Amino acid sequence: QVQLVESGGGLVQAGGSLRLSCVASGRTLSTYSMSWFRQAPGKERAFVASISRNGGMTRYLDSVKGRFTISRDDAKNTVYLQMNSLKPEDTAVYYCVAGIVLGSTDYWGQGTQVTVSS
Repeated sequence: QVQLVESGGGLVQAGGSLRLSCVASGRTLSTYSMSWFRQAPGKERAFVASISRNGGMTRYLDSVKGRFTISRDDAKNTVYLQMNSLKPEDTAVYYCVAGIVLGSTDYWGQGTQVTVSS
């Protein structure tokens, strides 16, 4: 079983940038496809981005395409979410998720808060 710990959230003005990190322990990251989800106040958790085990395939929520980039460094057991041109509607708790197969959501981190002020 893998444990996931996110960091890098915080308060930023609209138009700013943040980079979220997710460090895995217990199992090597290369075993899993990885995703980021988010949950805004009063809303359900929603998919944001995913990356395949070999990093060759990525997917994004339409509203973040061109602004967010998911990447992974298996040597550091870390997955990243670079978020640029942030908007107030990006405000949410962001979760790192490991999947045994691409698209599955088997293990979740505790989340990190991202707040974008207008």
